[in-house]
Amino acid sequence: MDILVLGDHERGTPKKITHQLLTAARGIADGAVHALLLGPDAGAHAEQLGAYGAATAYVWEHPDAQDYATEPQTAALLAAVEASGAQVVLYPGDPLLSDVVARAAVRLGAGVVTDVTDLERADDALVATKPIFGGDMTSRCQVTPGRAQFLGIKANAFADEEAGGSPADVVPLEVTVADEARRARVVEVVEAEATGRPEMTEAPIVVAGGRGLGDAEGFELIEQLADVLGGAVGASRAATDAGWYPHQHQIGQTGKTISPQLYIGAGISGAIQHRAGMQTSQTIVAINKDPEAPIFSIADLGVVGDLKQVIPALVAEVEKRGS
Repeated sequence: MDILVLGDHERGTPKKITHQLLTAARGIADGAVHALLLGPDAGAHAEQLGAYGAATAYVWEHPDAQDYATEPQTAALLAAVEASGAQVVLYPGDPLLSDVVARAAVRLGAGVVTDVTDLERADDALVATKPIFGGDMTSRCQVTPGRAQFLGIKANAFADEEAGGSPADVVPLEVTVADEARRARVVEVVEAEATGRPEMTEAPIVVAGGRGLGDAEGFELIEQLADVLGGAVGASRAATDAGWYPHQHQIGQTGKTISPQLYIGAGISGAIQHRAGMQTSQTIVAINKDPEAPIFSIADLGVVGDLKQVIPALVAEVEKRGS
């Protein structure tokens, strides 16, 4: 069973999710593990993926990989599947890749399993575990390799462990993009304002705020605590829907999945949809004035109190210990 990992990178530097997917692939492969990186500078550090078990890193750096929306990336993915001979494709459970994978799967007559949190071999088949009903239940899906099967892996579902392998063989892909694939293209890119904070899905510490903050200004407290801890800022769906914080910071079933070493939630009741996105955090700290808030049922440490008093005191104590 050869496996292809559709990875992600930041200006040529592979992201943590790529390393996680390669680690997951090593655990189930009895053949070769390959990687695919798309976009400008994709090959800049692709050989480093060998340290995580990739024998080959396919790269497609053509501007079409970024300037046009879905079809060119679909063509590149199909080319990589053919070149690698992979029976299974692991990809980040990211909404931006859902349409690419869906198109590729249809053209290959392949199956797709999303939101995978665990993988195991069962004789000649592969079993993927995924949460359903907001994490209240789990579903086990059996995948029989043959035609390529696509498995969307949730961020931080697997550790990122080096394998100590030699540098990956970097192979530029030859991809033919038909004219009809350029019917949709990106005409403008607006970069988010740099905050100096780490990306939420890769941060070891995440401080999140919810409805209990009261308004958008309440997130100033969340940012202060995140900054003194060197962490990222997250938010509940209620807070993002209210316009208090950008949607790309939403944690939960319809947002991002995180698994930091430390998660601090302030003013978040802990609805099942939110817990589905953070309950695998190593240490969970909850701050809420309601002692019956569901978040306390999964918290390692709970603080019942007014967050507008608790957080400033916590910031002051961290600053004192850090000075």
